[in-house]
Amino acid sequence: MDGDYVVGGVFSIHHYTYTVTNNYTTMPDPIRCSGSIDSLELRFLRTMIFAIEEINNSTKLLPGIKLGYQIYDSCASVPLAVHVAFQLSSGVDPVFYAGDKCSQSGRVMAVVGESGSTPSISMSRIIGPFSIPQVSHFATCACLSDKQQYPSFFRTIPSDQFQADALAKLVKHFGWTWIGAIRSDSDYGNSGMASFLDAAHKEGICVEYSESFYRTNPRSRIQRVVDIIRRSTAVVIVAFMSAGDLRILLEELSLKPSPPRQWIGSESWVTDPDMLRFSFCAGAIGFGIERSRIPGLRDFLLDLPPSKVSASPVLTEFWEEQFNCRLKKTVSDKNTCDGTEDIGKIQSPYSTNQFRIANMVYKAVYAIAHAIHNAVCQETHSITQCVKLTSIEIKQVLNQLKEVNFSQNGYDVSFDANGDPVAKYELINWQKGPSGSIELVTVGFYNASLPVGQEIHINRNLTWVEGGTQVPVSVCSDSCPTGTRKVLQKGKPICCYDCVMCPEGEISNATDSPDCFTCLEEFWPNAKRNNCLPKPVEFLSFNEGLGIVLCAFSVGGAGLAVLTAAVFHRHRTSPIVRANNSELSFLLLFSLNLCFLCSLTFIGAPSDWSCMLRHTAFGITFVLCMSCVLGKTIVVLMAFKATLPGRNVMKWFGPPQQRMSVLSFTFIQVIICTIWLVVNPPFPMKNLTTYKEKIILECALGSTIGFWAVLGYIGLLAVFCFVLAVLARKLPDNFNDAKLITFSMLIFCAVWVTFIPAYVSSPGKFTVAVEIFAILASSFGLMLCIFAPKCFIILFQPEKNTKEYLMKKT
Repeated sequence: MDGDYVVGGVFSIHHYTYTVTNNYTTMPDPIRCSGSIDSLELRFLRTMIFAIEEINNSTKLLPGIKLGYQIYDSCASVPLAVHVAFQLSSGVDPVFYAGDKCSQSGRVMAVVGESGSTPSISMSRIIGPFSIPQVSHFATCACLSDKQQYPSFFRTIPSDQFQADALAKLVKHFGWTWIGAIRSDSDYGNSGMASFLDAAHKEGICVEYSESFYRTNPRSRIQRVVDIIRRSTAVVIVAFMSAGDLRILLEELSLKPSPPRQWIGSESWVTDPDMLRFSFCAGAIGFGIERSRIPGLRDFLLDLPPSKVSASPVLTEFWEEQFNCRLKKTVSDKNTCDGTEDIGKIQSPYSTNQFRIANMVYKAVYAIAHAIHNAVCQETHSITQCVKLTSIEIKQVLNQLKEVNFSQNGYDVSFDANGDPVAKYELINWQKGPSGSIELVTVGFYNASLPVGQEIHINRNLTWVEGGTQVPVSVCSDSCPTGTRKVLQKGKPICCYDCVMCPEGEISNATDSPDCFTCLEEFWPNAKRNNCLPKPVEFLSFNEGLGIVLCAFSVGGAGLAVLTAAVFHRHRTSPIVRANNSELSFLLLFSLNLCFLCSLTFIGAPSDWSCMLRHTAFGITFVLCMSCVLGKTIVVLMAFKATLPGRNVMKWFGPPQQRMSVLSFTFIQVIICTIWLVVNPPFPMKNLTTYKEKIILECALGSTIGFWAVLGYIGLLAVFCFVLAVLARKLPDNFNDAKLITFSMLIFCAVWVTFIPAYVSSPGKFTVAVEIFAILASSFGLMLCIFAPKCFIILFQPEKNTKEYLMKKT
């Protein structure tokens, strides 16, 4: 149609071309389209005509200016699209003007199209150098956003980069980490899938396979892709394909039953009504362009009287295909259209009331019209005045197109620096309707301008593959539960892994944890190794069996010492008590009583005072005990070693000297303990090294030298006492403590010699138990060896408790 300004249109009305055999001797025939008409593309063509007629009837947009159009069928063929691009660039005037100024009549100011990315790329490379704007309604390849290569390209449909990000987020949203990917072997498929795979990798999604093919490939290539789909373990398939390519693949898949697959679709096919006949794809989801409302468009599309149809070869072919009849009656044709056919009563993408891509065509035409309006029209005193085409350059339209920003029927139209619109999609789900047929149901939307993580919004229930209501699972490996970590399987993607239990002392409290982490020092994992619990604190307490037994022996030993003292006090005037130095005996019993009782300080939770008391009390009471035993031994020796008659040696070691020696020996230990407590005293500590799973609460020695100095001094007195007792072992038996002292010292030394390795090697609270055992054993040894024989004589053999018996020589 002629006009003041012409808008070009390029659509894939057909999808195939006749094969041309070249003999290289004659000029090849022009490329001709073949196959049936794509009713969806015809709808786009008619939408463009509707928009131009609407603009021509408008009093606000381009008043007084008539837009014309030149529309071509590219047949989805790159060679034909290139041919069309040259025609649009050079004009179609049959007359060539050689004057200074070429004719402007029929010159195209902008182009709407093409539907496919690959033809659009080819066209843009040709018309771009001439600054002819190209606004595509359906070419989504992200590569077309490169203004260095395609400076005059715009589109009203979002780029595949946005769609690829949206599809990756959709896959991640439903927890699918193991998918298959197929694509058209074209600029649209290859570029879109490359963007998707990059976005999927960032989301942690793994791809089992990524295959491509084109509709013109041999069937063997398509069968190979089908076999890969059937053998794969991925339940989810992302198909970044044109509807024509996917149709061929699904037809091949339908020849033989295949495992159920959840299809995720790009907008090029997921909203195509013609694809709904593949019922095994029910449950498919994908993003589609938003549905829109264009007043008057449906009536325009359905307004096809026979006169209008007959006047257009394209409409004639479409009509005859839809109704299987001939408009023009011939002799050979029996089936002639009778005029009762109604295009509104047939199921066809042409007549559907869902306007998605058609709105993209509508907005593209209006964007071009607004650009021309801004270039040729001026508003003065509220009156818009427009000039004719002789004063406009195409580059002006290109520049104005970059700046357009308007709203048409409530839909905003603008372009960013790359010529792309704002990305908004509807989430489409293929659901079976009440009649059993598959319907396109909008279940949510995607808006790239929303904050991260909030772009996808689902507001209706979805149905999945095979009509399921539960989200299908598509993972290479099941999620690792808490308490385990992921270990990647060799030679496989990161989504394929084994779950390994966390090592001892480590936990993981999240599913699919890549690592386990160590609990804090005072915590330990539970049995499932998914939580850190406080370590149990262990010490020798009064409530446990071992503590009760040791406490009983300690109290029993103290009671025995008190009972022995009572017996000695009751018979203090008897010869056997008086002969055994009663003062030292009572002092020895008192020290033994303290030895028994000091072991109680080792039981219970350690504190600052108990740690200092237990070691110092033990050291001082044992030295007091050893001093008394040493005093008794010296008394025996001095009493029986005085060989010169009349020489009273005992006056040098009488009771005052005995008391002084005991006090002196004990005072030395007091000094050692005082230095120990002042310099580096014992203190309570948590032992975290002996056992990994529990804390041992114990007393640290503080100064190790102080501890061994205390023990060493006790040992020195014990050895000295033992040597003196050995020297006195042959004195008269009836009045001789030397043998008993020798035997008691032998037990004492044996206990403390074995104590050292046992103390060093015993873990935890058993170290304390060993120390208590050594104290009790040595105390009982002294008690029984020294006092038991005398008590036995006092209580059960009183006839031996006489001076005559004691003075008797044996």
